[in-house]
Amino acid sequence: MGLRAVVGALLWWAASVLPSWGADLVRVKDDSASADNALQIELKAFVTSDYVYRGVSLSARKPSVGSTIDVEWNGFYSNTNFQSVKLPTNPAVEITLNGGYRWDMWDFSFDLGASYFYYPGEIIPEGGVKTSYWEYELNVSRKVASFGELEGTVAYAPDLSNTGAWGAYAEVEATIDLTRYKLLNDTRWRLIAGAGYWRFGTTSPAQGGFRLPSHANWRVGLQFDLNDYLTLDVAYSDTSLSQENCFVFTGDPAATPGGAVNAISNPDGLRSHLCGAAVVGTLTATFEPLKAKR
Repeated sequence: MGLRAVVGALLWWAASVLPSWGADLVRVKDDSASADNALQIELKAFVTSDYVYRGVSLSARKPSVGSTIDVEWNGFYSNTNFQSVKLPTNPAVEITLNGGYRWDMWDFSFDLGASYFYYPGEIIPEGGVKTSYWEYELNVSRKVASFGELEGTVAYAPDLSNTGAWGAYAEVEATIDLTRYKLLNDTRWRLIAGAGYWRFGTTSPAQGGFRLPSHANWRVGLQFDLNDYLTLDVAYSDTSLSQENCFVFTGDPAATPGGAVNAISNPDGLRSHLCGAAVVGTLTATFEPLKAKR
């Protein structure tokens, strides 16, 4: 499946599916629609109790720290994220390099981009492969009434983590503004809930030649703006992966025996705890040293 076909499928999905979700909803006029498109820079630093990505812990259920810089000009943007991880190949850090274009059309906001997940300093075992890989993504969002936002995302990785297997991901998320329910010092807060599904192809013969376990994940949480710079997220997340399939997907070196045996993908019946239910707290500091006036 080529990149041109993937991008075409993403655009068709956004144009045909998302408008039907919002057909009965009232679009709020975006005061920023006529804003100056000058250069904008946003910096973030954050600490989280567990780096959970699409339902799977990438920090071995330990805390993780990170930082992000986002630069945008006339809709074109570049985003770089650094985050500590704990993976089987022991990389020094996860660096996500992302670039793309954002625009508004049909009362929707679109974001079409490509990401490269880079893991420097990996220790590759014999017969293993590097973890770094590309993913292409389309994100579409729409504000609804005066209380929230609907967002949909589709993504495609032609060679997930260099396993030879493709990965296709779809997710929907809803954000509901709860500011009308007053908290201490009139803190702005919101409810965020989402669910996604990740489907995969078959790994290369050198990596076992089996299909990676497809699975769903879901998340619900509250986000609080503590002040102009600090945001606190508290969320519950889970996934449909069994402990045995969690090991197949993650290669968790801390997995334990005693699970169901799969002669091809998990002959020892190993079980991993990196994919179960978790409550995660994240504190983020955001700075905008250069931003267009709204």
